Amino acid sequence: MMPRSASPPDEHFGNRALWLRAAVLGANDGIVSTASLVLGVAAAGASAAVIVTAGVAGLVAGALSMAAGEYVSVSSQRDAERADLRREERELTEDPEGEFEELAGIYEHRGLSAALAHEVAAELSRGDRLATHARDELGLEEGARARPLQAAWASALSFSVGAALPLGAVALAPAGARVAVCVAATLLALALLGDRGARLSGAPTLRATARVVIWGVVAMAVTSLVGGLVGAAI
Repeated sequence: MMPRSASPPDEHFGNRALWLRAAVLGANDGIVSTASLVLGVAAAGASAAVIVTAGVAGLVAGALSMAAGEYVSVSSQRDAERADLRREERELTEDPEGEFEELAGIYEHRGLSAALAHEVAAELSRGDRLATHARDELGLEEGARARPLQAAWASALSFSVGAALPLGAVALAPAGARVAVCVAATLLALALLGDRGARLSGAPTLRATARVVIWGVVAMAVTSLVGGLVGAAI
């Protein structure tokens, strides 16, 4: 007897794509944008109170912006999916034979013989025809359809958690070590995010971690430079 796997057979990395993309994007944006913001303000010579105030404002504004942006963009995707489903439903009503032949042609194109492709199409058409055509003709899997609210809260929550790390480091660090502590905390947070995101998506961890950290370093360096230049000019 073959041993059973410890994980469910239908647990695929692709099933996590909807919320994982929003969560990783939100966390990365929260870490990088907030760290860059507070480092830029610190480089301009601002006091601790001003730095923390700017960081908190950036956290709140960023979380709300990410939630709104994800909701709007994913809602547009959902609207397009629904429009495709309505059109497919109409075509199934107006031309069922043509849609049946189209479905059989899809299976034949995937490698089945013409006879078997028609047999499979006929068998699947006895159930929910719209669901069958949505999956095999339109590529719309039921579990992978757009979910605006899920994307919105995942992005906002992950942004807030990510932003809290550099903000907390700046708030708690002594004045002389504020920048160094913030940079160290940010790099650690980015490395953990890259590693965790790669493991959840089944990607190579080293490459994903390096990618996240390098872009974070670039963003912080540029923002600190701009903040220093503006502070000196003012």
